Amino acid sequence: MRPELPSLAEEIVTEIRRAIPEYARPLDGPYGHVLRLSVEHNLAAFVDRIAAPHGAPADDDSAATARMLGQYEAHEGRDLDSLQAAYRIGGQVAWRRVMRVAPRHDISAAVMSRLADALFVYLDELAELSLDGYRQARARPIPALDERRRRLLRLLLDGPEAEIAESAEAAGWPVPDEVTLVAVEPDARCAWAALDEDVLADLECAAPHLLLPGPFTPERRRMLDEALPGRLIAVGVTMPTGQAADSLRWARRALGLALGGVLDGPVVRCEEHLVTLWLLSDPALVDELARRRLGVLDGMTPGQRDRLTETLRTWLVTRGTAAEMAAILHIHPQTVRYRMRKIEQTFGAELADPEARFGIEAVLRAAHLRARAGRAGTGIGTDTGTRRPHPSAIIPR
Repeated sequence: MRPELPSLAEEIVTEIRRAIPEYARPLDGPYGHVLRLSVEHNLAAFVDRIAAPHGAPADDDSAATARMLGQYEAHEGRDLDSLQAAYRIGGQVAWRRVMRVAPRHDISAAVMSRLADALFVYLDELAELSLDGYRQARARPIPALDERRRRLLRLLLDGPEAEIAESAEAAGWPVPDEVTLVAVEPDARCAWAALDEDVLADLECAAPHLLLPGPFTPERRRMLDEALPGRLIAVGVTMPTGQAADSLRWARRALGLALGGVLDGPVVRCEEHLVTLWLLSDPALVDELARRRLGVLDGMTPGQRDRLTETLRTWLVTRGTAAEMAAILHIHPQTVRYRMRKIEQTFGAELADPEARFGIEAVLRAAHLRARAGRAGTGIGTDTGTRRPHPSAIIPR
């Protein structure tokens, strides 16, 4: 039987997803992952069971998996009809395979009868364990799904301060001194049981988010990896509880930049990208600064502007020698020297003025970040819409 298991698992998963709409979710998502692993594990456990001299009840791992599936159904707000149907389909597909394979090995009718009994007893045990997990989940609701906690989360972000203490007491949630907000990409599925009990969450709105009491620790990271596997998230700055809205605003901005290809995921931490968030927080203001600081380049061709701004940005960031800059830009040092002379002639005293030089560097850094988004095929905008850069905002190649 063992050589048949990999292809049999694929066949069972395919048939379950075809026959049961609730399970027809992407296989690379958390539920597809759970479905595949559950089928593979249960098949392997069944073969181990009949290979034992006198058989054995479901092992601890199989029992835990079956209970977990029942818990998932409860957390999704469904009854057990879909899961029971999945068990029936799995048994039917497995038995069809047995009927095809058995004649090759001259399996006797008596052995086939015992095998059928063992298979359906095993399925009954799994169904009973799933029912046990279902009942446990219904008896112990997940705190993050409590509507009182969702209302509390809304109050913490945008509500009268006077109502927070009363709402927190009603929800059984101690108000912490600090919080960290997390923005989650839309339509992300959540394994609710994996969330810590003190987490506040609203993942069913247009802009899903969570609130973590205290800082973002490695333990919290592991918790989110389990609850939101494979999903893109942005972690805001840890702030006093009264400034939770700021943490979420920055997290949402960082998430938008990650979705736009400017920041790299799957977990983006705002504290590591504060300058980027600041530079791209107001595109119109950056455009205006570009008009004021880079207007002297308007008479040049686009190619000339690109070459000079690329060299100028490299110099401002590195303050390196001609040779060092040449290595970064992949050009000859003499070319760097020529460009720097041209830059000095063009900008004149502004390069010696700290305020003007800072403004130029800010504009060029913002333009460089916009170029990353352009290469990813997106525009950089505010939280409420997308703005294309003004033509005078130089975007180096």
